[in-house]
Amino acid sequence: MSDWKDRLNVVYSTNPDFKYDTEGEEEQDTLLKEKQALRISLDKRNRKGKAVTLITGFIGTTEDLEALAKLLKVKCGVGGSAKDSEIIIQGDFRNKILELLQKEGYAKARII
Repeated sequence: MSDWKDRLNVVYSTNPDFKYDTEGEEEQDTLLKEKQALRISLDKRNRKGKAVTLITGFIGTTEDLEALAKLLKVKCGVGGSAKDSEIIIQGDFRNKILELLQKEGYAKARII
């Protein structure tokens, strides 16, 4: 029995051997905190002159990325987002974020 959600973006196929692509991209397992090489930088490009702190280099699942982003946003008291292995925190919080990450066990985090 096939789930209708597996066929959402296919209207019709004349190929008799057509198979629905039901495999999604597998997420990579999250690396241990000690092995994560996070890079913290200040970014002003394409943001109308506003500065954001950008954390890149996270290797892991989307849930773990979002959990780390939430922790950083709460501790800094600002907004932000997490997607595509990047965390964006509004404002310049490079030093505070480096401190927070090191306290959380991310030993290889550094400011670039």
